[in-house]
Amino acid sequence: MLLVADKWKQFKLIDAGDNEKIEQWGNYILRRPDPQAIWNRQDFSYWDKYDGFYERSNTGGGIWKIRKFPESWIINYGELKFYIKPTGFKHTGLFPEQSVNWDFMIQKIRNAQRPIKVLNLFAYTGGATVACAYAGAEVCHVDSAKGVVAWAKDNIKLSGLEDRTVRFIVDDVIKFVEREIRRGNYYDAIVMDPPVFGRGTTGEVWKIEEKLVDLINLTLKVLSDNPLFYIINSYTSAFSSIVLHNVMNTTINKTFPGSLQSGELGLKTLKTDLVLPCGIYSKWETKQ
Repeated sequence: MLLVADKWKQFKLIDAGDNEKIEQWGNYILRRPDPQAIWNRQDFSYWDKYDGFYERSNTGGGIWKIRKFPESWIINYGELKFYIKPTGFKHTGLFPEQSVNWDFMIQKIRNAQRPIKVLNLFAYTGGATVACAYAGAEVCHVDSAKGVVAWAKDNIKLSGLEDRTVRFIVDDVIKFVEREIRRGNYYDAIVMDPPVFGRGTTGEVWKIEEKLVDLINLTLKVLSDNPLFYIINSYTSAFSSIVLHNVMNTTINKTFPGSLQSGELGLKTLKTDLVLPCGIYSKWETKQ
């Protein structure tokens, strides 16, 4: 199933095509590469009207060629607030297509009518952490990158959620889950956005095709007896949503039979009905 994130007020995907996209983030317009946008541009009136243009380097990475934006600024999604900080790797610190998952998590947590503990793995700058804390859950936020964990802390403060119970952990995800098993800690919901390739805090190598199934099975040992939801997102994986669905169906849904939905996340361009694919997801939830 395709889920389109179409409730944004301060973000717009203006157009996409010719391996690029041009977006409005609050008061600033950014133009940057996107390998999925291989079709032709549709609305040429916007492509030269930007505050920042990201140009890839032949040696990897890239630079913002034109920079008329501050080091950081704020955008809102409803009552949730996030710092936007364009980086040297073209990213801004937020994936707006994930708002469909935030809406789902907020609704599930609020409707549960019981205390909910959420484990957010590969948690990045904390979009899901902010959403779950906002909904009233206790959240454990885990990422191996110290800088993005600090960014997530800032997003929690920015959204006025300092009084919520949020643990911020800089650690290798697998090692952390193993310790939680030994400690006897349990969670009612798990969210993760694993990279295709990465390294842990002490050089541990992560390859999604080799490690994902084992990690899911490991996390099942920290799920409570009455889990609420389990969500996996993948932005750059080489496999399809069907593969991710099969993985989830033979792990979490086998252990806790429930409702399982998988597919793609997307953003619709401002002037057309074209949808830019932004990754795949698989979402398990308990049967009502």
